[in-house]
Order: sequence, then structure tokens, then C-alpha cells
Amino acid sequence: MSGSEIASLIAAGGFVVLVLFLAVPILKLGKLIDRSADSLVQMTEEVTPMVAELTVTLEETNRQLKKIDSITTDVSAVTSNLSSLVAVFTSSMGGSLAKLAGLGGFLSNLLGKKK
Repeated sequence: MSGSEIASLIAAGGFVVLVLFLAVPILKLGKLIDRSADSLVQMTEEVTPMVAELTVTLEETNRQLKKIDSITTDVSAVTSNLSSLVAVFTSSMGGSLAKLAGLGGFLSNLLGKKK
């Protein structure tokens, strides 16, 4: 056996030892990847119904918000009409009521002095 043959046998032995040392971490990495894939499948199966439920809830919420928006618009119109009614009442009857109240106060004082 020559020196080059011995060197090649040593190199081959070193390569075998290297493969043996790397085999264990590579096998563990393969198991980890398999478990990760299984976890991903399980999460997908659990999340899909939740997303569907969330979609239904969101649609119902949007429908209710449209109703509330309609109600708010109606309340705003009623408030505006009521404000206009109060303004008309105040301008037409406010002066008369103030005069009537003044007359009532005057009569009250007048009757109070007679006693």
C-alpha cells in the first residue's frame, strides 16, 4: 500500500465519521419539519371555522350599524324640526307670554298691597 492509498483511506474514514455525526441532527431536523407541517395543518383546520364565524359576525354588525345610522339620521331630522318649532313658538308667543307674565306680576303686586 502506498502513501496515497493510506491517505485516501483516512480521508474516506473521516468522511464516514462526519456523515455519522451529521446524520443525527439532520434526522432531528426532519422530525421537526414534519411536526411543524402537522401543526400547520391542525391550525388551518381550527382557524378556518373561526374566520367563517368572524365573517358572519362582521356582516351582522355592519347590518346593525346601517340600522343605527338610519335611526341617527331620523333623530337628527326630528331634532332640527323641533328646534324650528321652538323658534317659531318663541317668536310668535314669546312676546305675548312675557307681557302676560308681566301683567300677572303687576296684578299680584297690586292685590298684595291691598291686603
